[in-house]
Amino acid sequence: MKERFPSLIALFLLIALVAGTWWAADYAQRAIPIDPPRRLTHEMDSWARDFVMLRTDPAGQPINRLEGEYAEHFPDDDSYHITGPRAIGQQEANPITVGTSKTAIMEHGGRRIVMNGNAHVHRQQDANNDSLDVRSEQLIILPDDDVVYTDLPAVVIKGNSRMSGTGMRYNNKTRQLQVSASTDVEIAGSETRKRPSGDSTQTQP
Repeated sequence: MKERFPSLIALFLLIALVAGTWWAADYAQRAIPIDPPRRLTHEMDSWARDFVMLRTDPAGQPINRLEGEYAEHFPDDDSYHITGPRAIGQQEANPITVGTSKTAIMEHGGRRIVMNGNAHVHRQQDANNDSLDVRSEQLIILPDDDVVYTDLPAVVIKGNSRMSGTGMRYNNKTRQLQVSASTDVEIAGSETRKRPSGDSTQTQP
């Protein structure tokens, strides 16, 4: 029994040490206030001036470029609010397009750009088509699809032809223009002769 007594004392001290450590850790955890999880609110977390953003295809070739005077990033929806934006689409085999407006919001990782205030998209002239201009108070650009559309009144000018309407969608890959409700259409004779090999226009009631 005398031989086991020191071992029992050591075991008792070890148990007391473990219990004391557990109690101290629990007490410290309850005594020190822990900040609650941070709430995601629509607050800016970063900004940039005179910036340029590039998106590339799988081969590393630039296909879209976005630049602006000032941008703020909001982490709650991962959006960028941009002042003085200029969006350039330069996908291979498609005419280059340039979009400008007073402000813009880039969403969904750059897959959607909402151009607000005096929005204007210009498609450059190519071998088969005249230049194309679309103007509205809001134009939504889908860079990956090379599409621009709006549900608001818009004016489209191609060469000497002009079309006004509410609700418009232009696909730069297919060169197809759709206007949901046209109110004023002026198509020049030369444009009518070119149409079979160039842009196509559809109006929907």
